[in-house]
Amino acid sequence: MKKKIHPEFREVVFKDVSTQFHIITKSTVKTKNTTELNGKSYPVVTFDVSSASHPFYTGQQRLLDTEGRAEKFRKKYAKVSKIEAK
Repeated sequence: MKKKIHPEFREVVFKDVSTQFHIITKSTVKTKNTTELNGKSYPVVTFDVSSASHPFYTGQQRLLDTEGRAEKFRKKYAKVSKIEAK
C-alpha cells in the first residue's frame, strides 16, 4: 500500500441532536467539532435521525399533514380573493 494517501481512521462520536443519543465508532469522516466523553476528546458528527429517534424503530407515529401544498395555498388565499372581488 502507498503511504500518505489513505484518510485517517480514528474513533468518532456520531450524535443524534434530537435525542442526544450518541455512539462511538471508527470512521474516516472529517469534522472540526469535538466533544468530551469519558474523559477523552473525540471528533463529533451530528445528524437528525437515528434508530433512537426514527418512528419505525421507536414505534411512535408522527402526524403528517395530509393536505397538499396547492390546496393549502388555495384555501389560504381564497379569502383574500373574495374580499378583493367585493
